[in-house]
Amino acid sequence: MRILGIETSCDETGIAIYDSEAGLIGHSLFSQIDLHTAYGGVVPELASRDHVRRILPLIQETLDKSGSTLSDLDAIAYTAGPGLMGALLVGTAVGRSLAYSLSIPAVGVHHMEAHLLAPMLEESVPDYPFLALLVSGGHTLLVKVVDFGVYEMLGESVDDAAGEAFDKTAKLLGLPYPGGPHLSALAEKGDSKRFRFPRPMTDRPGLDFSFSGLKTYALNTVTSESNDEQTRADIARAFVDAVVDTFVIKCRRAIEQTGIKQLVVAGGVSANTQLREGLQGLMRQVSGEVFFPKLEFCTDNGAMIAYAGYLRLQAGQKEQMQFQAKPRWSITEL
Repeated sequence: MRILGIETSCDETGIAIYDSEAGLIGHSLFSQIDLHTAYGGVVPELASRDHVRRILPLIQETLDKSGSTLSDLDAIAYTAGPGLMGALLVGTAVGRSLAYSLSIPAVGVHHMEAHLLAPMLEESVPDYPFLALLVSGGHTLLVKVVDFGVYEMLGESVDDAAGEAFDKTAKLLGLPYPGGPHLSALAEKGDSKRFRFPRPMTDRPGLDFSFSGLKTYALNTVTSESNDEQTRADIARAFVDAVVDTFVIKCRRAIEQTGIKQLVVAGGVSANTQLREGLQGLMRQVSGEVFFPKLEFCTDNGAMIAYAGYLRLQAGQKEQMQFQAKPRWSITEL
């Protein structure tokens, strides 16, 4: 079975082809970073229009890379949500229309489920059940994955997602968009002993997250200190350390609560070097194992959509002729 995956939930147009026997046989990605840099963040209307420009050429490029033609496709998977409404509509409209023209099935994929499954594209994969920490610009979730499609929400952010907090703090420090990677790089030069930021919501029971207060703490520190390069690096280090420690503490609690010692970490922030090191250290301490996607599949991409779509079709999911984009869509509704 050969599946075309289409991802257009935000500011990256991702296309991939997954073959049930050969695995991932082609993928292409266009990032809109240069388009949105001048605005310091994603402009939804511009994102939607750029998806319209890029999607068909990228589909043809991916078909060529994989040595495929449209007639070789058995199904099409597209991101149905959550995400930016206009951007989602581009992928859903193209995916559903293309499937109709080819008389093949189409399936709408949940964006965060696809991130959760991205590590399954690697050679070493977890067994069910496992824990999943999903950290991106728009979402922070801690999930117990009982089986494919069976998800129990353990914790989520009550305000800013981790990726959003990274970007906003980077902006406070005068770093370019997207701020997360620049903040992480600056933190490498910082002194971890100079400032100590709070570890939010770790002094109370539960597995929910909160990062807005941490962002405010960073703002107050920036405004009260000198603006030299070393001070900015020290602030960046304190912020990153606080976020990583918070995730480590919450994941340790989840392990103790569930007894599960397999942890999947996915989403754009899973590419963060300090977060990977912190969670790898945690899993060594508890004699567990942590799984990450390849760096190229941490951010939004078509490969995870194609693979998730394949599993959904194998499970018997079928779509009506009409399609629907869902900018808000809880993973527990699947």
